[in-house]
Amino acid sequence: MRFANQKQMVLVWDLPVRVFHWLLVVSFAGAWLTSESEAQQMLHYAFGYSACALVLFRMVWGLAGTRYARFTQFVKGPKSTLQHIKSLLTGKDHIGPGHNPAGAIAMILLMVFILLIGITGYWSVKDFLGDLMSEAHELMANLTIVVIAIHVLAAIIMSLMQKENLIRSMVTGKKQGTSDQAIRYPMYLIGIFLGLGWVCFFYLIFNGDIGILTR
Repeated sequence: MRFANQKQMVLVWDLPVRVFHWLLVVSFAGAWLTSESEAQQMLHYAFGYSACALVLFRMVWGLAGTRYARFTQFVKGPKSTLQHIKSLLTGKDHIGPGHNPAGAIAMILLMVFILLIGITGYWSVKDFLGDLMSEAHELMANLTIVVIAIHVLAAIIMSLMQKENLIRSMVTGKKQGTSDQAIRYPMYLIGIFLGLGWVCFFYLIFNGDIGILTR
């Protein structure tokens, strides 16, 4: 018999959160790898705009999603965030199964930067303000790479500190916790629709069917 406060593997991340996370990795990596090739310009557009669409979905899911997907669960004020960082450094932090306030900073920065990359990229396509938008587009992409590097390093460090593979958790959706901390519904249908929606949107951009974004 398991008790409510006994640690076990419980479902924390619903499928939409996991699909969002890994499709965003694919989208940003794809956009970055195709950024210097004129022959792959439509691929670059497709990956870039798909990343922006994913962020817009995550903003909605951060308000309407399951327990640990919601911004109210992990986005805290400056005081709480500083206290959390201090407790991490002293080894006295009590970490729940969801995102922590420090991780929220990286997440919000990534979402904002990706949207700014999309906006500056769109303005570059429209030749708004000439080379200024192209330079801003490249600058935002470089800043995003820095944040991603910090995010990955932090995930590795936290995995070692918590003795739990956080990257694997974002695949399986499960982390160590008590039964009362688990989410009830994995939201498979919404996760599947998100994946299919990404594929359709990617294809439409790549095929030039949404010309307002690519020319």
